[in-house]
Amino acid sequence: MIGMGYVGSCLAATLVESGLEVTGVDKDEKTVSGLREGVSRFRDPGLPEMIAQGVDTGRLRFTTDYGSVSDSDVVLISVGTPTRDHGRLVDDQLRGCCEELARHLRPGQLVILKSTIPPGTTRRLVVPLLESGGLTCGEDFGLAFCPERLSQGAALDELRSLPVIVGGWCRESSSAAEEFWRRGLGAHVVSCSSPESAELAKLANNWWVDHNIALANELAQVCASFDVDVIEVIEATNSIPKGNGRVNILLPGVGVGGSCLTKDPWMLWRAARENGVDLEMISAARKVNDSMPELTARLILDELARAGRAPEEARVAVLGLAFKNDTGDLRETPVAPAVAYLRAAGVDVRLYDPLTEPTEVERIFGSTPCASLDAAVEGADCLALLAWHGEFRRIDFTLLRDKVAPNCAVVDGRAHLPVPAVESLREAGYSYRGIGR
Repeated sequence: MIGMGYVGSCLAATLVESGLEVTGVDKDEKTVSGLREGVSRFRDPGLPEMIAQGVDTGRLRFTTDYGSVSDSDVVLISVGTPTRDHGRLVDDQLRGCCEELARHLRPGQLVILKSTIPPGTTRRLVVPLLESGGLTCGEDFGLAFCPERLSQGAALDELRSLPVIVGGWCRESSSAAEEFWRRGLGAHVVSCSSPESAELAKLANNWWVDHNIALANELAQVCASFDVDVIEVIEATNSIPKGNGRVNILLPGVGVGGSCLTKDPWMLWRAARENGVDLEMISAARKVNDSMPELTARLILDELARAGRAPEEARVAVLGLAFKNDTGDLRETPVAPAVAYLRAAGVDVRLYDPLTEPTEVERIFGSTPCASLDAAVEGADCLALLAWHGEFRRIDFTLLRDKVAPNCAVVDGRAHLPVPAVESLREAGYSYRGIGR
């Protein structure tokens, strides 16, 4: 497994649990050193324990040396593929990985590429680089593109349940990759006729999600203008059978973050543009979702004004800083620009998220998070629920009443509290405002 980031760590640990022996390769010595001690920097439930157990049994090893790949039957590539300039691939990691791998490939091996890439990258970039070592793709070694489609916080379960897309270089490569996933994970396989089809399927997945969330976010704004609860509207709308399932509008929120939804649609947009196709829906959806942190901050400021608090006199406790619920991942979190907007208005913002690393919070938000919920909410004029973790769902807001300001508001940016919970908050003396609610 080349690349011991989030996907590589989850997949390596799961394959070891399935009975395989895995060597993880990463160029970062600090990462490798920690993993050798059985320490994972990712905190998904069960992942640290799986990695530690794999190391203890000797079935999971880590190194910075690419030479170890020669001893493997299957080589999986899961290195970072960042972008710039609206979707232009920064291929340094992928290129360096393939160049190094070419020096150590041997006949009979299967290479599986999982890193997200623009359509055509497997054919135009990966294959020539792998063949630079003297072997021929499809004759001496197999190659398949099998994109990752995992959700942060649920990857370990999804590796066992989600279908795996396979786009092989040739029929033999496809067959070998399909057999690997069936035997290694017991996975259902969706076979594509080419690497390009598999590459596009991955990007289409995240295009659909990003566009769907944008629909929900704009629907929320319409609902607010009519004083209608967007959650009620979405639940009613989603009851309609359509196609092979039902209408499935997702939920609105403070914005879209993470390393995939903010990047992959632009990657497809640029690739299409370079092929003479203009995808207007992608830029429209991205514009909507990128606007949500400011909209959420304005909702908070509106609630403060309603309570008679000027921004420079107000204190807001932001509960949840990650880009999604039940994860500590701060990559491209939309909470950061929402907080920046509040601070620019003069608000005293307190931060709290039990799942995040304090050093990362300080790096991204520019301030140290509070060490406890009580410290964060003390004297708060508003509680902003911007990532709704399991720990927060157990909060008794009635017990917090003596700690917060008398006219404290609750602004719901991603909790989607049910109506009975909202009524309980109001009975306890809070005002409530949600996105589209």
